[in-house]
Amino acid sequence: MIHTANRLHTVEEYYFSKKLREVRGLMAQGRPIINMGIGSPDLAPSKEIIESIQNAVWEEGAHQYQSYQGLPELREAIAGFYRDKFRVDADPVNEILPLMGSKEGIMHISMAFLNEGDVALVPNPGYPTYTSVTKLVGAEVKYYNLNAEGGWFPDIDALRQSDLSNVKIMWVCYPHMPTGATASLSQFEELVAFAKEKDILLVNDNPYSFVLNDAPSSILAVEGAKDVALELNSLSKTFNMAGWRVGMVLGSAEHINAVLKVKSNMDSGMFYGIQKGAITALKSDKAWFDSLKEVYGSRRNLIFELADKLNCTYDRKAVGMFVWAKLPQGSKGAEDFIDEVLYDKNIFITPGTIFGSNGEGYIRFSLCVAEDKIKEAISRFE
Repeated sequence: MIHTANRLHTVEEYYFSKKLREVRGLMAQGRPIINMGIGSPDLAPSKEIIESIQNAVWEEGAHQYQSYQGLPELREAIAGFYRDKFRVDADPVNEILPLMGSKEGIMHISMAFLNEGDVALVPNPGYPTYTSVTKLVGAEVKYYNLNAEGGWFPDIDALRQSDLSNVKIMWVCYPHMPTGATASLSQFEELVAFAKEKDILLVNDNPYSFVLNDAPSSILAVEGAKDVALELNSLSKTFNMAGWRVGMVLGSAEHINAVLKVKSNMDSGMFYGIQKGAITALKSDKAWFDSLKEVYGSRRNLIFELADKLNCTYDRKAVGMFVWAKLPQGSKGAEDFIDEVLYDKNIFITPGTIFGSNGEGYIRFSLCVAEDKIKEAISRFE
């Protein structure tokens, strides 16, 4: 019998992988499931983006291996995007690295900076991949608490008083997933100062800045942030390109080169046509962002209405493509609650517990659902 690697014992199958199998099984039985669980944009990229990839496939060299660092024009476009949207200057030659989605960046960064026995600070609640990847590379997870009372921002003083020996990386995500909380420039400054004080690599995962957010921000806007910080970003949510797998990481030349050493041993470059489409996306005008805001704004208002039907409370000022809602007092646990809704009303909602123990008592709605489907979901409670 061939045994699997020990590292597989440290992780479980991704929640959505398992739960969606169950949901698909119910659909196969003919049940009219409305899926409000996944943040996978159901809208298409712009006509210009699609035309870019269509035209690119005919260009000479389009189907050959591409550079591990991506096309120079793509890195220039990323630099221009960060300059225009975040007021951040990044050298396209050595401070920007395109990725096949920011999720692979989490793995590459972890492989580049974490040794066995090192510790990563991971938010609770937070994106589950921070935990699973940390474990897969043989490092240890130390959770730091986030809660509504603290604005879903870490208590830096409490962290200072905790045991930080062997801590190498701190994962943060603002705008925050799953809660939609944002961080101010002064809060980013506090994080950077803490990372410098404790010699920790700070990684901000930033794919939600342009969904229902009037003030996009980057941790790299803090003076001196590149000394200790990397930032991940993605085209998945902002430009409806989730399946294209286009992301990026920005930071100092030294840190980016370390990530490149891993990446260059893991893939053979991003498809040329996808890179050309990404360049077009990054040059999108204001009308694109306005249209995104209009669609998601209308959907969010309907989700608020649905949350009201469930007697949930929520923060109307939160941003991103989810609504994080607190269950009414006295409710069942989050997982029991969503299962009851799934089997009684044929609606799948994400339980907050998959993002950590501090997600208990919360559920998360995705805005990647057409308005007519949200209205249908509302009608099922009337």
